[in-house]
Amino acid sequence: MRIFVRDNNVDQALRFLKKKMQREGLFREIKAHAAYEKPSERRVREKAEAIRRAKKLARKKAQREGLLPMPKPKPRPAARPNPFALPRTS
Repeated sequence: MRIFVRDNNVDQALRFLKKKMQREGLFREIKAHAAYEKPSERRVREKAEAIRRAKKLARKKAQREGLLPMPKPKPRPAARPNPFALPRTS
């Protein structure tokens, strides 16, 4: 994972790094390895995760089939130009 610091703005780079690590699930994995997890707790957690995945899959399938309304699209901000992108020559 690589983060570029622009204009010596370390705070912004740290925020971006934390967001990226959160998205990748690194914090969750570090927390999971911080302490011993009993086998019974692991089974309960894995079963809950499997149920959550199955519900999500069923919800997505129902949305595709038209039984549930599709989620409203989130408004996206306008894209900023990438300062690291190479200029295009055509």
